[in-house]
Order: sequence, then structure tokens, then C-alpha cells
Amino acid sequence: VQLVESGGGLVQPGGSLRLSCAASGSIFSINGMGWYRQPPGKQRELVATITSGGSTNYADSVKGRFTISRDNAKNTVYLQMNSLNPEDTAVYYCNAEVRRRIGFPVRGYWGQGTQVTVSS
Repeated sequence: VQLVESGGGLVQPGGSLRLSCAASGSIFSINGMGWYRQPPGKQRELVATITSGGSTNYADSVKGRFTISRDNAKNTVYLQMNSLNPEDTAVYYCNAEVRRRIGFPVRGYWGQGTQVTVSS
């Protein structure tokens, strides 16, 4: 199973970015998907998660600014980030809870990360 992120980059304060993460490989089903980030010199932290049914959860720091969504047919999760500020600068990682085949246990997989830099 591979998770490939895209959409990171450099953006000015107040700007927007949309991250995408596509899962591929031997996949029977995907339960939760989510985005995490690791700011420079800090630990990885949760940004947002979404269940297979569409229920969402957000870190307080991004509520009202970020929106997580997913396309189950494409095994893809998105993160729309608006009103970005320098504190959002981090490497963003996606995570997926994948069942590879019927009867197999669910296991978590991570993407390689994509850099988001908010600076003027």
C-alpha cells in the first residue's frame, strides 16, 4: 500500500492550499483517513481526520479554516487549507487505516510528507 501526497508549497499568509493524498496497492477497504503535521523542531500532531462515513474531527488550531474530505471511489483524502498563517508551516503527512484483504487486520499507513511553508 502506498500513500502519495501532493499540493504542498510556498504560500503567503492569508492564502490557501489544497493537499491531496491517494492510496494505491492491495486495498480491500479503508477505514479512517487523516492529516497530521510536523512543524520545525516539534512533534507530529493531528490536523484532521475523517471516517469512511464522512464524520470529521479537527484540531482546535485549524477549526473553521481547514476542511477535510475524501473520495472513497478514488481512495483519496483532501485537505483544503484557507487563511493560512506562518504557524501552519510544517511537513504534512496523510494517514490511512487500510484492510488489505478480507479477514486481514486493519493497519495504518503513512505518506512520505509534503512541505507547506507560509511566509511573506
